[in-house]
Amino acid sequence: MSFFPKISFQGEVEKYLSKVFRNNELITALGTQEAESKYQSLLSHLSHPPGFTTVRVNTHLASVEHVKKMLFEEIQKQFKGLYVPIFEHPKLQDILLIPVIGPRQDLKSHASEVIVGAQCGYAVLRGAHVYVPGILSTSRFLKAGDVVSVYSDIEGKCKRGAKEFEGVKVFLGNGISELSRSEIFSSSGPLNGMGIRMTEPVYLSPSFDNVLPSHLFLQNLPSVVVSHILNPQPGERILDMCAAPGGKATHLATLMHDQGEVIAMDKTANKVKKIKQNAELLQLNCIKAFCYDGTKALAVEKRDEQEGPPFLPESFHRILLDAPCSGMGQRPNMVYSLSLKEVTSYQPLQRKLFTVAVNLLKPGGVLVYSTCTITLSENEEQVAWALRTFPCLQLQPQEPHIGGEGMRGAGLSLAQLKLLQRFDPSAVTLQGMDINSLQDSKEDDLISLANKDCIGFFIAKFMKLNSK
Repeated sequence: MSFFPKISFQGEVEKYLSKVFRNNELITALGTQEAESKYQSLLSHLSHPPGFTTVRVNTHLASVEHVKKMLFEEIQKQFKGLYVPIFEHPKLQDILLIPVIGPRQDLKSHASEVIVGAQCGYAVLRGAHVYVPGILSTSRFLKAGDVVSVYSDIEGKCKRGAKEFEGVKVFLGNGISELSRSEIFSSSGPLNGMGIRMTEPVYLSPSFDNVLPSHLFLQNLPSVVVSHILNPQPGERILDMCAAPGGKATHLATLMHDQGEVIAMDKTANKVKKIKQNAELLQLNCIKAFCYDGTKALAVEKRDEQEGPPFLPESFHRILLDAPCSGMGQRPNMVYSLSLKEVTSYQPLQRKLFTVAVNLLKPGGVLVYSTCTITLSENEEQVAWALRTFPCLQLQPQEPHIGGEGMRGAGLSLAQLKLLQRFDPSAVTLQGMDINSLQDSKEDDLISLANKDCIGFFIAKFMKLNSK
């Protein structure tokens, strides 16, 4: 059941993707009709939010049971007594799953309209309120306290400060304006506070703004799986090569009981600041964050007393390379804006980072490679390239293995594909969730749905057998 239009791409990107999902290996295995049906289903899923909100509990500070109880009380407050259950995951024992209610098709739109930018709109679809920087346009006479309908400008055509907008817009729900139009578009520069408090969103998810900030971290389910697969041990030295905003780095530190060392790198100073803030908020001390380009992190010779990058070869027990990627697996996304040139620019960058990672890994060490995209070139093709290029690497089974196997089309054997983990939202039928269907569902079925109805994501795990 599709509530929003399928995700749209620039023509050349659409052509490129179409070839990826109709490749010969795939067609031979599935047949043309099945391959086409899966591809179309994927495009529909990408424009809709995942079926569950996933939060990781900071088990360094509190038990899952304790946090679950506090969160349940908070959600009851937000949803004004509406009963929405919170589930624990049998294989990921540090997460909580909250079903998303929607799409709600009985909402009435109001005459007073607010248009928000696409990124702000996607955040609203996942439970956020509307903050002033995200607002592009409001009705001419908007006052604080007015009931408004909120729409997303998915094509990026609305001019900031416009009094009306006739372009393509998608209804996100209704809310109450916290400010007047003149306050929102004040000449002294935009405010940063809340602009619209969402009271009737199309998808009902809890807002996590200042909710148990030291105890919870909002993360997509596959992003939590990654850290469990790397499986860091207390006392080890771990490298998170592209670590911002710090969700995985803080998870790794938590899994190590804050004992050992997690080096978290990112090449953007503001993002490194965010990693440090998150580590502090979650009260984790073993994370050391550095502003550094991962492609240059391999040192030829070590300078005295230097604890940060670049690092000597074979310095780390385990390395996570959650690589910069084309991000096509993110949900929801209705209009994908990157050009084909931008999409194809990621593969060479990922290979540079991967080569550095292999050199920095100790023999017997583990390297986990992940992306939040759906292409072959950034996922299975990278695995095939890595196995050809580095004879010291061996693909490893993943635990937990919650997603599907790798996708055909990169020349990998069936045994190799089974060792990979690809989270493919098209693996489940796109369906809405209302309170009645939620109450009628078995918990096991809902967990199974949460495992599939998430973002598009890819994970490969390697072990380094000996020095290169």
